[in-house]
Amino acid sequence: MRLGQNYIAPHMLNPVRHLQKQHGVTLIELMVAVSVLALLAALAAPSFNPLIERWRVRGTLEDLQTTLYHARSEAIQRGGGVTITATDNDWANGWTVTAPDGKGSVETVQHTGERAGVSIDISTTDAEAVTKLIFDRWGVMSPAAAFSITPKGKDADDPHAQKFCFIGAAASSCPKTDNDNDPPKTEPEP
Repeated sequence: MRLGQNYIAPHMLNPVRHLQKQHGVTLIELMVAVSVLALLAALAAPSFNPLIERWRVRGTLEDLQTTLYHARSEAIQRGGGVTITATDNDWANGWTVTAPDGKGSVETVQHTGERAGVSIDISTTDAEAVTKLIFDRWGVMSPAAAFSITPKGKDADDPHAQKFCFIGAAASSCPKTDNDNDPPKTEPEP
């Protein structure tokens, strides 16, 4: 074979093979794409934390309110004696609704499991911690209580914290105990 005028490179002998499209990606391309996705996920993850906290608090609030209204309904239907008890004396571990079964014993009406990522504080108007709520035959809960649900490790001043009161037979907003918005009191001049 002479190099020069009639030489054809071996890869050009079959032009159809040369023009075929590539299928798939190389390992290097795949590694670059995965690295870019991991970097974007690492940058975006912290911005989702407040959203997740808000969802957890709101979900717990709705579950607790639903439980209170369900227990109230059961108390009216069964003639009282319905209790909501914190699991292991901590509301964040869940709660159980029990009621008399009419045969002298108690049956579990509802059980709600652990609430991950939130703290739940239930206290009376005297700021005593409450681990058991009781509904009488008229559906009135005792003791009247303030419910505070916050993201785990944060306090009631957190913007995602929720608070409501259950007084008698209905949920309501809690009476304001903070006098920060009142005008400052001035003492009379001597």
